[in-house]
Amino acid sequence: MSVSARANEHATATEGGAEPQLMTVQEIMACGLLTTHFQPLGRLRDGEVFGHEALVRGPKGHALGTPDALFAAAREQGVNFDLEVHCVKLALQNWAQQGMRGRLLVNLSASSLAALMAHPVAHGILGLVKDLQLVTSRLVVELTEHERVEDLPGLQRAIAILREYSVQLALDDFGDGRSSLRLWAELKPDFVKIDKYFAKDIADHPDKVQTITALKRIAETFGTQMVAEGLETQQELRVLRDLGIELGQGYLLGRPQAALSDVLLPAARDVICSREISVLPSKTRSGRSDFAVGEIMQRVQPLPADATHQDVASRFQEDETLKAMAVIKDGVAMGLVNRQSFYNQYSKPYFKELYGKHSCLLFANTLPLQLESHIGLDELTEVLTSEDQRYLTEGFIITKDGQYLGMGTGERLVRAVTELRIEAARHANPLTFLPGNIPLTMHIHRLLHSGAEFVACYADLNHFKPFNDYYGYWRGDEMIRLLANTLQAHCDVRRDFIGHVGGDDFVVLFQSEDWLARIERAVATFNDRALSLYDEIARQQGGIEAEDRDGVMRFFPLTTLSAGVMPVPAGVFTRAEMVASAAAVAKHKAKQLQAGVFVDDCVAQRVQGPQGQHALLQAS
Repeated sequence: MSVSARANEHATATEGGAEPQLMTVQEIMACGLLTTHFQPLGRLRDGEVFGHEALVRGPKGHALGTPDALFAAAREQGVNFDLEVHCVKLALQNWAQQGMRGRLLVNLSASSLAALMAHPVAHGILGLVKDLQLVTSRLVVELTEHERVEDLPGLQRAIAILREYSVQLALDDFGDGRSSLRLWAELKPDFVKIDKYFAKDIADHPDKVQTITALKRIAETFGTQMVAEGLETQQELRVLRDLGIELGQGYLLGRPQAALSDVLLPAARDVICSREISVLPSKTRSGRSDFAVGEIMQRVQPLPADATHQDVASRFQEDETLKAMAVIKDGVAMGLVNRQSFYNQYSKPYFKELYGKHSCLLFANTLPLQLESHIGLDELTEVLTSEDQRYLTEGFIITKDGQYLGMGTGERLVRAVTELRIEAARHANPLTFLPGNIPLTMHIHRLLHSGAEFVACYADLNHFKPFNDYYGYWRGDEMIRLLANTLQAHCDVRRDFIGHVGGDDFVVLFQSEDWLARIERAVATFNDRALSLYDEIARQQGGIEAEDRDGVMRFFPLTTLSAGVMPVPAGVFTRAEMVASAAAVAKHKAKQLQAGVFVDDCVAQRVQGPQGQHALLQAS
């Protein structure tokens, strides 16, 4: 059957709803059944369309209609190179027909690129470029399947030829677990597309933010532009925009389609054009560390409940690194056998003869420390300060819902808790784990730099020192934690930044439109719940008798919350410390007036000119 007949057969079957006879990839190409779709890439600083990636689509209704199925069949049929070259030619033709707007990214595997550029006339592509009068400086070869480059010198020669024609290079799916940082350094691509894993839900993952930030530094070192792939939500886009990523791609910005896009989709443009900034996720914002004991777990094959001392000895001899093993029955830990403790018994005279075939539980610790894998920093601190410290030398068992998972060592536990405490103290208040002065200052700077309008709220407790002196620091800490939890409960954590600057002083940077209602509810809620921290007599009297700062006994009312609130118009302040100083002035007025919430909406008038700014800084 001729190629044209096969094409007619496919068209007839498709129109009639029948399953067409399977065609080979060569026949699909010969019949002209492949089409090009274009997905836009957008500039995240201004929302303009930067260019398009060319994506191939197989015949509609055919088993090879999807790109994955098409290329899998091409590899199976040994025509992968032919298919890649055909797709590039098709993309160039379609792009030229539509006016060659912006950049065009065409996909080629590393092996195919090397083979293509080694051919004297590049398999017709160079002639096509000349015939279509393409502007080669607007072409980008997107290197795929670059994880196993067998001929790096050959690939480098091919890229050198591309550079002679001013064609640029992009690395696809960097960070998917196979891509090589060395390849980035060797090839020095113009663009690196970061795998969509890092964009997905980035607003909820501090580790992803840190990874993107680190990759951005590498990109700056190599002079590479980063492209964030897989953008699907406005929050993902806002975070990546605020991290300074230059380009983005994903369904939120534009879906693949036959025609080139003139503009990004409205939802993406709304985010990019908005002056509102994201509250970047951090491990210290939630009031607790994200660390869980499962992160230091070692997977150790447990012993069955009927294991003997001889079985234990064999396991320890097989693996000299093994410190301890759990003994389990039906997934539940029955005891723990520690190497040192075991050999202290096993080495005794006649132990092997008397107890070798007896149950290993005979001399095991049948009440070992067991920790659920989700347990966090606070509970681990309690473990470290508990009376029973045997786990430091014996180790402990890690479980999930009571079922054995693995083992932990005291050494790793102590190290992990110590490192977390040190890290937390650098950037967060150790009592509430809310961001401290450094991240607070950085967030104010980001707000000012973006030109956003926001509201600075400085919250402070009234009569807290007498309460703390009267009831002791332990209950004083409870009062501060209550304030932290109350503020968190009444803020939008995606838009409003809460900082704990020390003691009972908190700063909230609002981007929520209903900021006034939120802080008023927070004040009312705190004042109500703080009553529970007093004894009944103090509640009835409305306060306590305590020493003032001069050591004189006098009556102090119940602790309440004051909040000085200051709307910050765009362009009024130039430095973060100016905002903090002005907010402190508003806080002092709130405390003086016993107002609960005091809104200072005249700050713009007071800080005009350097003299006003100097006076404002001196006032704090």
